[in-house]
Parts: sequence; structure tokens; C-alpha cells
Amino acid sequence: MRRRQLLSGMLAAASLAVRRAEAADLAVDVLLVLAVDVSLSISEARFDLERHGYAEAFGDPRVLRAIAEGPHGRIAVALFDWAGPGEQQVAVDWMVIGTAANAIAFAKRLAAVSRPFYGRTAIGSAIGFASMLLERSPYRADRTVIDISGDGTSNSGRSIAEAGDAAVTAGTTVNGIVILTDPAGMPAFLRDHTNPVGGLAAYYRETVIGGEGAFVMAAEGFEAFGRALIAKLVREIS
Repeated sequence: MRRRQLLSGMLAAASLAVRRAEAADLAVDVLLVLAVDVSLSISEARFDLERHGYAEAFGDPRVLRAIAEGPHGRIAVALFDWAGPGEQQVAVDWMVIGTAANAIAFAKRLAAVSRPFYGRTAIGSAIGFASMLLERSPYRADRTVIDISGDGTSNSGRSIAEAGDAAVTAGTTVNGIVILTDPAGMPAFLRDHTNPVGGLAAYYRETVIGGEGAFVMAAEGFEAFGRALIAKLVREIS
């Protein structure tokens, strides 16, 4: 009997040690969802610049340094493309980034995924989908962030306020990176969409972002998107 009790105790201790090790392996500093606008106003050339910006950003020394300085020295990232209501598709599912090798793996996964949509712009639906991704993440973190990129105002789908309030109530910060475009030569419907009264950054600041420390960063055109994204990631991760 005593031998069985001793064996049972040893097995329980071993099981607890394994569970603790597994929990430690799942702990990261930030859960970050990247929501990438691929709506109709995003041309193929602009889509390529977006893809290149995201693929390169995590390999930048400044981003890797910010990750390394965290308590766990790693973050977990998921990226999805979005357009209109019901048009959200995961391009890179949850993965850990803590090293240059991880960043290269992220870039390869992203490069292998083609553009899925050319629909309208449903920012609220994108926030709701991002919140769902956070809920099913296999990793754990004290901070959760949704990073919405876009070049225009929402014109369909779920209410931004409803989706954003739900995300913030759950403890998530919703940030934005807007891509500014020159309205010259655009048809009227696109001009108003990409350049609302007061500017797109102000629209995101007033309508889209929320939560602790939420902010908007602007890229002066798609060519500057990669540089703005690096600065944004460093700020979010730090």
C-alpha cells in the first residue's frame, strides 16, 4: 500500500511538473492580431507593398530587440486579411516570434498566401474576427492587441462601436495604422472613402481604436507603410 501511495505521489508530481512546463512554453509577452485591409481600394501594387511590409517588419533589428527585452522574450502573432462582412481569412495562424529564425518563418508563411478578397470595408467585422482569434489562441499573455490597418472608412458590416466595445471590455487594446492616399484623380466614392472630412487618422482615432494606451499611426502612402509598421510594432511590443 505504501509503495503504491509513493508511486502515485511520484506520478502526480511528475504530471504537475509537465503541466507547469507546458504552461511556461505557452506564455508570451503579447498576443498580437494583425488585421490587414485587402478591400477594393487596395490595388495589387498596394497589396504587394502591404505584404512586403508585414513580411519584413518582424525581422527588423529594432522589432527583434523590442521582443527580446520582454519578460518572456517572445510574442505570439496571427495575421488575417479582411474586406467586407464575412470576408476574413487567416493568412498566418498563431505562431511565436522571438528570434530571427521565427521572423523568417513568418515571412515565408505570409508569402505563400495569395490575396483572398476585393470586397467592401467592414472594420467592425474585422475587429470581431480578431477578437475571436484571440479567444482561441493557444498562447497566454497579460496583454492582447488588435492591430487594424486600412486606407479608408468603414462602409459595411458590423458596427465598429459594438465590436470595439466588446474587445475593450475583454481587456484588448485596438490600435490602428492608416495608409494615407492622394485623392487627386480618384472617383468621388473612393475620394470620400479614403479621405474623409478631418482626415483618415482622425477617423480611426475617433471611431476605431480603444483600450489602454490605444494609438493611431499614419503611413504617408503605401511606400512608407513598412517603415511606419516597424515603428508601430516596436511601440506595441514595448
